[in-house]
Amino acid sequence: MITHLASLVALTAALTGAGGGPSPAGSFETPAEPAACGKIDELVFASLKRLGLRPANLCSDAVFVRRVYLDAIGTVPTADETRQFLADRSANKRAALIDRLLERKEFADYWAMKWGDLLRVKAEFPIKLWPLAAQVYHRWIHTSIQQNKPYDRFVRELLTESGSNFAAPPVNFYRAMQNREPPGVAQAVALTFMGSRIESWPKDRSAGMAAFFAQIAYKSTAEWKEEIVFFDPEKAVADGKGSSAAVLPDGTRVELPRGKDPRQVFADWLIKPENPWFARNIVNRIWYWLLGRGIIHEPDDIRANNPPAIPELLAWLEHELAASHYDLKHIYRSILNSQTYQLSPLPRSDAAKGETQFAYYPVRRLEAEVLIDALNQITGTREEYSSGIPEPFTFIPEEQRSITLADGSISSPFLELFGRPPRDSGLESERNNRSTAAQSLHLLNSTHVYWKITHSRGLHGLALSGKSLREIADELYLTILSRPPTEDELKTMEAYAKTGVAKQGEIPVDLAWALINCAEFLYRH
Repeated sequence: MITHLASLVALTAALTGAGGGPSPAGSFETPAEPAACGKIDELVFASLKRLGLRPANLCSDAVFVRRVYLDAIGTVPTADETRQFLADRSANKRAALIDRLLERKEFADYWAMKWGDLLRVKAEFPIKLWPLAAQVYHRWIHTSIQQNKPYDRFVRELLTESGSNFAAPPVNFYRAMQNREPPGVAQAVALTFMGSRIESWPKDRSAGMAAFFAQIAYKSTAEWKEEIVFFDPEKAVADGKGSSAAVLPDGTRVELPRGKDPRQVFADWLIKPENPWFARNIVNRIWYWLLGRGIIHEPDDIRANNPPAIPELLAWLEHELAASHYDLKHIYRSILNSQTYQLSPLPRSDAAKGETQFAYYPVRRLEAEVLIDALNQITGTREEYSSGIPEPFTFIPEEQRSITLADGSISSPFLELFGRPPRDSGLESERNNRSTAAQSLHLLNSTHVYWKITHSRGLHGLALSGKSLREIADELYLTILSRPPTEDELKTMEAYAKTGVAKQGEIPVDLAWALINCAEFLYRH
């Protein structure tokens, strides 16, 4: 390992403040007071005013470019992309950048990863989709996002599809759950598409919903590990009148005639614009994904005694989704363009109250997949993935990014250490983004990260480029933190170079190591 590790720790602390805190406020925000520029802001700012809370200032351009890249496509911007954005003087450059990001390939990559967590795309225990099914399922999810398939159609296909798990990808929804009995299926449906935990419902209510899934059957084929999922009318429990009874979550009793797939009846009810659960669930999840906290929080615990922080905001987003014919990109675009989303992470009011009311942008650690992809992009290195399943589709090329991994069974020690979810339950809480001492030690003093930094052609190229220390610092700050260094940070680095602890050619490597270990890199802000 590097012999001057203690000096590196001191450099990291000096560059980012005692304890690895944030850089000066000027790097994070503008002096401008936020002004409502749309319905989202009107509703949020009105709520803050009623509660006597002040919204934070708007974030700086440097903070915005990094934030929106991470939140929209799970990717840090390159130094050139950051330079171009910071140099742009057009008034609508933030909106233009949002539009470009929503059309990039990485948008589908990143959100297919998110939906992979929610839909439990995993080949091995306890889900047991098997590798081929996991791959075709993920490809269908990715294509649906890439094509911006209307959300009501996306969900209807998941709920009503029949056929082979290899040839009809949406049927894997019914296979990717630990309990395939009707109550278990109803639990997964309610959690995924209604944001509700059915185990807290009265038993008669949950049993009534389970009846819609009582006629799902599974049949193996001669093809190894292929399974047919289909509607089997013979599984109906007749009431003596040629039909069986089911109860919708709103209490409506439904008679299910023989020969009609009850899943279609349930899907027809679920995706109606007036349904109180359907649109609410997904717009609340998107808000949670982009702002770190649901309007109803937790986002998969929607119930009568867990009210929304700003009811009018949630109602407006529900209406917008239905009015846009379930165009999810419209919701992403509306939120990302709001001043609420673009607030700085520095609160100007009571932080605890402000967090629940979205008075500032919440600081939170990068997901495991996003973090390792960022490290690889910065250093120009690759990651090794592995799987215990000796089947096709488990060999992953090293150049593949972690956010594109289809199968939750394929992983790496880094992903496990940094909280990648196991994809066992579909709960948002499966993903663990809390920082630990083991993670800090890994970033600071592991052979894994050491190899990436010391074998980076880009960093060694900087050392040999003949550029001044300030030019090197500017390049590294733009590459790692998506902003130029402050004057105080430049002076700190110059003072470090003068100590002679590191040779001249080692300084870019040392500075990169220090920046990678600072909170400003590890957290979205």
